[in-house]
Amino acid sequence: MKQILELRDVHKSFADIEVLKGVSLGASAGDVISLIGSSGSGKSTLLRCINMLEVPNQGAVGVDGEFVSLSAEGPHRHPTDAAQLQRIRSKLGMVFQSFNLWSHMTILENVMEAPVLVQKRGREEVEEQAMSLLDKVGIADKAQSFPAQLSGGQQQRAAIARALCINPRIMLFDEPTSALDPELEAEVLRVIKMLADEGRTMLLVTHDMKFAREVSDRVIFLHLGKIEEEGTVDEVFGATKSDRLRQFLSAAGHA
Repeated sequence: MKQILELRDVHKSFADIEVLKGVSLGASAGDVISLIGSSGSGKSTLLRCINMLEVPNQGAVGVDGEFVSLSAEGPHRHPTDAAQLQRIRSKLGMVFQSFNLWSHMTILENVMEAPVLVQKRGREEVEEQAMSLLDKVGIADKAQSFPAQLSGGQQQRAAIARALCINPRIMLFDEPTSALDPELEAEVLRVIKMLADEGRTMLLVTHDMKFAREVSDRVIFLHLGKIEEEGTVDEVFGATKSDRLRQFLSAAGHA
């Protein structure tokens, strides 16, 4: 099956600290891949390299068969084709830990902003889709509210609707529930599970091993900037090969 996401030998350093040390992975349409690992293992940096919020010092990132055009490898590497970068980013829906909603806009305006301004789609069509997505994530009644008027769980569901409204090929979730208490976390996990059941392609950085077991086709364990182990849920959780992974799962209470 054609891969719609491809990472080849991705390295990323901040000053003299190498956070990613040659990560390669691929995802086909409909794959749900969970990235697990200790804090500082490079999970969030890896997600940010996919949409070029962080530019890899070395390696290549491809979406839908098109690789991001980058300058020569090194510490000051940058994308060289702004139009291509915008096109590729429009295929990636990103949901952050901290919601990142615009506080001065209503929830509906937040969801509509990128499709109207960046994708140049008609307001009427976008508004219809935005309302449908807010209904899907269970907060259609909050469309005219401002982010500060919503709970954390509602804000994160609004952020998911916003990411979906650009019609992405791939959804990227960076610890989407880490800022939420358990009750609100459950609301957001239900929405992500629904998206997985629909067959959406997703990369999910998560600290929730139970959830990773439930939704993933594959699990990747990152340790010190490298893929230490990867496989199906049964392989990673049930037939663990790496001592490092065994220690991590034991500490997480999922030995």
